[in-house]
Amino acid sequence: METRKKSKRLSKSWSDNSQINKLDDGCLMHIFSFLLPIPDRYNTALVCHRWMFLACHPRLWLRVDRMVKDLSQPGVFPTVEAAVSAARPGDTILIGAGGSHIASNIQIKKPLCLIGGGDVPEETTLICSRGSESALEFLSTCKLANLTVKAELGCCLLHRSGKLIIDCCFLQCESDPLDYLSYAIISTSSCPKVAPSLLKCCGDGVSVSQTRIEGGAKAVLTSGSLALQRVRVIYAQTSIFFWFDVEHREQ
Repeated sequence: METRKKSKRLSKSWSDNSQINKLDDGCLMHIFSFLLPIPDRYNTALVCHRWMFLACHPRLWLRVDRMVKDLSQPGVFPTVEAAVSAARPGDTILIGAGGSHIASNIQIKKPLCLIGGGDVPEETTLICSRGSESALEFLSTCKLANLTVKAELGCCLLHRSGKLIIDCCFLQCESDPLDYLSYAIISTSSCPKVAPSLLKCCGDGVSVSQTRIEGGAKAVLTSGSLALQRVRVIYAQTSIFFWFDVEHREQ
């Protein structure tokens, strides 16, 4: 009797779960758009061929592939700059793993999410060439995840305005005699004149989590009204991981 009840429960569970496949492609794709790109949307692509097609559709991702030859492919670009330029506000850009991508003074003026396509940040590297002020310059709310950003001089990331979230990345200032001019992150943002209660949700700032930072004079340089706060550090066997915020200092 107990075995029969268990069988019925499993059968009902399977029936309930399969109902989602009766939705048309447009509805499923709309649902997938609410998922976090990594790991949730990535995992949906492993369910079946249909879900893989929808989860990888250009409407949900823009891809950067240095080796792409057919530039007519929708949603695929040879450089990070080209992908940023073509992106719409709210788009996610998946940067292909393997090799290095040139990123010099790329301004991002719309909300975007840039994600490395490798298993670890070191597999997807953005290189800021010597003489450039920064690899990426942010003037809007954005998120970086699973990326390595390297800079010889200047800074890896330049934050002008908006909320910048940096998660599971590796920021490296290359060893140089002019190391005192290098910084992993520079923020020039100043808080707008809004009520203190709105600063948390509407104010500018930088949030860093589980990120390695190496080289340079400082991890963060602020020249606006924001300040470094809530710093946490974990010393692993081969690396140091940082968690911190750069935001309006509470009075």
